[in-house]
Amino acid sequence: QVQLVESGGGSVQAGGSLRLSCAASGYIYSNHWLGWFRQAPGKEREGVAAIATGGRSTYYADSVKGRFTLSQDNARNTHYLQMNNLKSGDTGIYYCAARSSAYGPGTAMSAMTYEYWGQGTQVTVSS
Repeated sequence: QVQLVESGGGSVQAGGSLRLSCAASGYIYSNHWLGWFRQAPGKEREGVAAIATGGRSTYYADSVKGRFTLSQDNARNTHYLQMNNLKSGDTGIYYCAARSSAYGPGTAMSAMTYEYWGQGTQVTVSS
């Protein structure tokens, strides 16, 4: 049973920073994709960042490039999303997710390709 547990959400003022964590257990894939998604009220879930753990490349949505950094600690089965210079538009519920390495980078931001999801953590940015 694959389980993903997010933590680190909260409320900050615009320009502030937060670091989200996603602890994983029960992975059935030796290599896999890890992603972060967010969903604002009334909007669809959108991809924020993703990484193939067997590779070196990370992928970011244009709206967060230069502000968010995804990293991983394989020894702890945990990956992180460092979010700097937060804006009110970053407000939403943030989810971490995992999928098979069979998928390519072209769909890294596609929520429907991810099989496993955490429960989500709320991020609120006030202006």
